Amino acid sequence: MSARAGCLETGLAVVGAGYWGPNLVRTALATPALRLEWLCDLDERRARAVLGRYATVGVTTSYDRVLSDPAVQAISIATPAVTHYDLVRAALEAGKHVLVEKPLTSSAAEAEKLVALAHDAGLVLMCDHTYCYTPAVRRIRELISGGEVGEVQFVDSIRVNLGIVQADVDVLWDLAPHDLSILDFVLPANVAPVAVAAHTSDPVGAGRACLAHLSVWLSTGALAHVHVNWLSPTKIRTTVIGGSRRTIVWDDMNPPARLAVHDRGVDRAPLDPVTPDERRHALMNYRIGDICIPALPEEEALMSVMAEFASAIAEQRTPLTDGAAGLRVLNVLEAASASADRGGDRVQVQARRSGD
Repeated sequence: MSARAGCLETGLAVVGAGYWGPNLVRTALATPALRLEWLCDLDERRARAVLGRYATVGVTTSYDRVLSDPAVQAISIATPAVTHYDLVRAALEAGKHVLVEKPLTSSAAEAEKLVALAHDAGLVLMCDHTYCYTPAVRRIRELISGGEVGEVQFVDSIRVNLGIVQADVDVLWDLAPHDLSILDFVLPANVAPVAVAAHTSDPVGAGRACLAHLSVWLSTGALAHVHVNWLSPTKIRTTVIGGSRRTIVWDDMNPPARLAVHDRGVDRAPLDPVTPDERRHALMNYRIGDICIPALPEEEALMSVMAEFASAIAEQRTPLTDGAAGLRVLNVLEAASASADRGGDRVQVQARRSGD
């Protein structure tokens, strides 16, 4: 680390100048606790175009050069998922902290090794689960952990748009990590996915699933549903979390009211019904209350990701979305893929050890 304006800075290299890399470069340059040293990409011309006027940042096609630079203490990786394991492992073995795009790797077995490697080396391994750092999702986490929602009874999440059919992954591995990482982030620590059933379809003949429906059973018996789709002409980003006390509706496409907390739901009446008719009415005791629209700060999620990464390194602590969180997401993704391959059968989620 070096000092600039009285602040300790962590030397950072961004690897990958494609779709997400430019965003990492921009936010890294705007984060006082970070000092961007390198942008590494196999296409040097593309990397230089991303940097533009930032001539003080080095450009290289050599990953080894980045890893051998003592001015670099941390690596941010934004490359295809199939390359993550080798790149992250090399960075950890070189003593570098790592921030990596979702998914952590292309398999849970690989992720397990990386989590253990980072743990043994005392290094920060963080997943860029960007949505977890939005003000809306952080407020949802607070509402659930604070007991205002009560016991989570169901989750319905829709993430659809007319998107890019990826060359290396299907829609499950492209979009579902967002929703699964949010679920992992907001649920209490003692609540976890235990089984999943997934149905997928490729109606346009793309050679991979372009839409998918996931049913995720939680350890409490609650059911979460996730719908992801590359083919919808309408962009929808909506999540409903129903609790025993309140229901949260998050509509990411509605900036004036992204989050709404409904004091309404179905209560179990404290009756001991005798007749079938009495039992039916007892189970249909609806509660209709107020709707609260919490005020949310206007903050860019990726700026919060970068700040959390730098803070976790400086404070030598576990980041909010660590490697273990990425591993848990991969456990569900692998079970979902297995279920889809079996025509939608229910598949148990394997709880691999997180290494911490």
